Amino acid sequence: MFWVQFLIVLGCIFIGARLGGVGLGVMGGVGLAILVFVFGLQPTSAPIDVMLMILAVISAAGALQAAGGMDYLVFLAEKALRKNPKWITFIAPLVTYVFTFCAGTGHVAYAVLPVIAEVSRESGIRPERPMSIAVIASQQAITASPISAATVALLAMLTDFKINLLDILMICIPSTLIACMIAAFVSSKMGKELNNDPEYLKRLEAGLAPIKKDKKEFKATIGAKLSVIFFLLAAVLVVVLGSVETLRPGWTVDGTFTRMTMPAAIEIVMLTIAALIIIFCKPKVEEIVSGSVFKAGATAVVAIFGIAWMGDTFFQGNLALISGSISDLVTAAPWLFAIALFALSILLYSQAATVRTLMPLGITLGINPALLIAMFPAVNGYFFIPNYPTVVAAINFDRTGTTKIGKYILNHSFMVPGLIATVGSVGIGILLSMIIL
Repeated sequence: MFWVQFLIVLGCIFIGARLGGVGLGVMGGVGLAILVFVFGLQPTSAPIDVMLMILAVISAAGALQAAGGMDYLVFLAEKALRKNPKWITFIAPLVTYVFTFCAGTGHVAYAVLPVIAEVSRESGIRPERPMSIAVIASQQAITASPISAATVALLAMLTDFKINLLDILMICIPSTLIACMIAAFVSSKMGKELNNDPEYLKRLEAGLAPIKKDKKEFKATIGAKLSVIFFLLAAVLVVVLGSVETLRPGWTVDGTFTRMTMPAAIEIVMLTIAALIIIFCKPKVEEIVSGSVFKAGATAVVAIFGIAWMGDTFFQGNLALISGSISDLVTAAPWLFAIALFALSILLYSQAATVRTLMPLGITLGINPALLIAMFPAVNGYFFIPNYPTVVAAINFDRTGTTKIGKYILNHSFMVPGLIATVGSVGIGILLSMIIL
């Protein structure tokens, strides 16, 4: 029955991924229904805390976008890129990394990808080079962002092991950032030079190459600038409260002293910052929920609701068999668990859903929490099959045709930088975990 249930879980994940959007979450509900009503497994608790944290974060991020703060950040990024066009292959991933780090979602890269494509072409640099690593960096930063859904989900699971947010950030920020820069160096050598690329020359001759247009100078409002300050303040507060436990209030109930949990702290901070942005920056409230950031986050909530709940129920219902079969194997070679995280993320297209689905198994198998943190960036396998939204967007924004899906599908522009960044971040993370934790 275990293998039948396992195939049902994989089937629901596969169909949900193909449906896209909330389809992933609702197919998780279908799988959960089969596990419960057909096989009689007891449903576990739904991941309520994780979903509420994500809703609070995207409320603040949506308010930032509606207030013009995201446009202001794009303006600053464009200035940096145009000022140093020859270094765009290294600056572009830094820009998308910082965007994701601050916003907690890789979808903010959409705003800057057209700028990267335009600046690189104008500078005679093959756009594939900065575009590919910029997309990869925008996702690697999710596992380094203090407010991303994936990070808060991991933090919630490791709290019982006395792991705080600073522990995660001290490993994941340097590991992902260094790995992205290594991948950027490799990307800078990819393909032919732009003026020798046959596809670009063919498009140029056909008049399909992008034409530079004069753009109006962007002028940021005071509200836009203030919204950025508020949002950065939120990120700082989350890091501080997560790192210094004594700053969180506590209460004595029935003789037991308990401090406020980090999920509650994140929810309170983010909702408060969202309110401050609305009050002082005066965005249109209806634009908060209609913006791309809020929509992407809400989709992630539905995905986690269904898929993670189904995964939890499956693993808990078969815990004895799973632990007995693979515990010794994974303990002897923990890197196998990193491969499992990577493989599942390819199917789920969501770092947070992957964490919420598989990390509890790693904890149950007794893998060192420090190693689990080091392997955290392995959940960035979304690029492997080139149909993730940011991958597709990058291909379409690069009208020179250099950023592309290969003849054999998997030999696409993002494969090499993606593998280097993922393997590098896990490897560097393991070294750092041995030193720091």
